[in-house]
Amino acid sequence: MNLQVILNLAVAAIVLAFLVVQQKRHASFTVRVFSALGLGVVLGAGLQALYGAGSEVIKVTGQYLDIVGSGYVKLLQMIVMPLIMVSIVSAILKLRNASSLGKISALTIGTLMLTTTVAAAIGILMAKLFGLSAAGLASNAAEVARGAYLEGKLADAQSISLPNMLLSFIPSNPFLDMTGARKTSTIAVVVFAVFVGIAAIGIAEKKPEHFTSFDHAVHVAHTIVMRMVTLVLRLTPYGVFALMAQVVSSSSYADILNLIGFVVASYCALLLMFCVHLAMVSASGLNPLRYTRKILPVLTFAFTSRTSAGSIPMSVQTQTQRLGTPEGIANFAASFGATIGQNGCAGIYPAMLAVMIAPTVGIDPFTASFLVPLLAIITIGSVGVAGVGGGATFAALIVLSSMNLPVALAGLLISIEPLIDMGRTALNVSGSIAAGTVTSRVMGETNMAAFASDQELQVDSQSAA
Repeated sequence: MNLQVILNLAVAAIVLAFLVVQQKRHASFTVRVFSALGLGVVLGAGLQALYGAGSEVIKVTGQYLDIVGSGYVKLLQMIVMPLIMVSIVSAILKLRNASSLGKISALTIGTLMLTTTVAAAIGILMAKLFGLSAAGLASNAAEVARGAYLEGKLADAQSISLPNMLLSFIPSNPFLDMTGARKTSTIAVVVFAVFVGIAAIGIAEKKPEHFTSFDHAVHVAHTIVMRMVTLVLRLTPYGVFALMAQVVSSSSYADILNLIGFVVASYCALLLMFCVHLAMVSASGLNPLRYTRKILPVLTFAFTSRTSAGSIPMSVQTQTQRLGTPEGIANFAASFGATIGQNGCAGIYPAMLAVMIAPTVGIDPFTASFLVPLLAIITIGSVGVAGVGGGATFAALIVLSSMNLPVALAGLLISIEPLIDMGRTALNVSGSIAAGTVTSRVMGETNMAAFASDQELQVDSQSAA
């Protein structure tokens, strides 16, 4: 390790110490998260100004920062499956009503699918307004290699059909799915948890003593898991700082400027779709400005971490503590939203790519014969998109191959992939929270006192003990 790396890490350590001091002085969770975000941007920009993108110093520094950033994400991923399992079982035991469970599932999934269709339409609109086309893009060596890689993945995408995808939701081995081994493991664990909860309700009258014991065990497990969630969420500012510093320091500003049209069009589409989410929340009777302020910390984490699945714990906590959504609905929305109907990765991104690539093979993308099948394929293909890195690529492969478009051209955007993926992931999480909020309101379950309260996310020791 050379002196430059040591100095960089010393600066990072000073920033982390400052964040510790903020926590000890009881600065609000939101303030700490945004302080970490800003300091991460400053450090990342400083590193790039001093050493240049792609330098060995930045690479080595990033490896050490990765211990904090990716380490935090791994801790979140560690508690995702236990959180889903015990929370959904606990919620079903409280519901004691199969029809309510069915309504919650139908409303949540229906909202996610509908918003994905709207997101795809917005992506198409932005591509049209900005005049985007893949024909004029220049490809460098990395992008050509990415194109070849995508061609190699084409066979995998073509082998995936809707029946196979739906079948993959059924957990033949729930213990394997609890390891997150499959792309659809999150939903598979939800399905298993639902079966466990329904089975427990079934013995409530026949064997009440057994049901009481099981209910108590689930309550204890739920208490312990939620304590684990609280412990991990306290580390959020440190993880956000490290993740943001890595992204900014390793981004190529030249590549961003070369593809600035796509970057601007993408973020315009993302912001417009976020406004759609706010309109849904407003239509449900909630104040959209208050709602936005309450969900900003979790969207910030999703933006920096680029993982929808890893955002589940914070999403659930935010929905239950700050938005007044019941825990069962919050878990359903966060879990389904990490895999089904991701507005950014499965909606906007593949729609924009398809419209950009179509002219390269002589197809007019703005005709009903092209747009109607495209929207249908995007909506159906959004089922089962992975909630971790690569979900957008997976969705794009399905859409492009289904529309008989060359998938290799998607590799032309590899240089700006991290920058775009940050916004896409934040929109994915926003969509899942909006689905949970709307479902809660339609079911008449929202705790309006919690929504009206200005309390912060409860992750500090004095409030979480």
